[in-house]
Amino acid sequence: MTNRPKILAFAGSTREASYNKLLVKVAAAGATAAGAEVTYVDLRDLPMPLFDEDLEAKEGMPENARKLKELMVAHDGFLIASPEYNSSITPVLKNAIDWVSRPAPGEPGLVAFTGKVAVIMSASPGGMGGLRGLVHLRSILGNINVLVLPDQKAIPQAFEAFNADGTMKDPKQQDAVENLGAKLSNVLSKLIA
Repeated sequence: MTNRPKILAFAGSTREASYNKLLVKVAAAGATAAGAEVTYVDLRDLPMPLFDEDLEAKEGMPENARKLKELMVAHDGFLIASPEYNSSITPVLKNAIDWVSRPAPGEPGLVAFTGKVAVIMSASPGGMGGLRGLVHLRSILGNINVLVLPDQKAIPQAFEAFNADGTMKDPKQQDAVENLGAKLSNVLSKLIA
């Protein structure tokens, strides 16, 4: 492959034992196997204050928001696993998106999002697997110029979906999630060729 797509993979969770962190790593393995260069980032390692325009005006963008923005700008696409909180996305994910969306002086708006391609997924203890939250995430990303591929996966009863090594107990689910990563890699390969 002449142009290896660069994919940033992360979960909208800071919980150490997050099912969504496990899920996005399965998709990342699929993207890697399909030829992409994948970087995994844990939002727990990039804590940010709640978005506040007054804080931004006084102190500028927080260092961790700037780090995440630089990572997002440097990648062609995103694999995002989003837990569902009260039928929507998590506060940590929305806050990260809000900070990263802020333009630096002289920079075009939404530079970290415009022209990017994403695949979204969710794992939840509930019976719908976080599907309702994915509707909101798809809408948010689409409105900030991210092309969100129609393929997605919601894993219900996540507490019993994973093996101790992070793989999925159901081989069909494992293949489906790996294929999400591979699909993103393949689409990006065509777009950046």
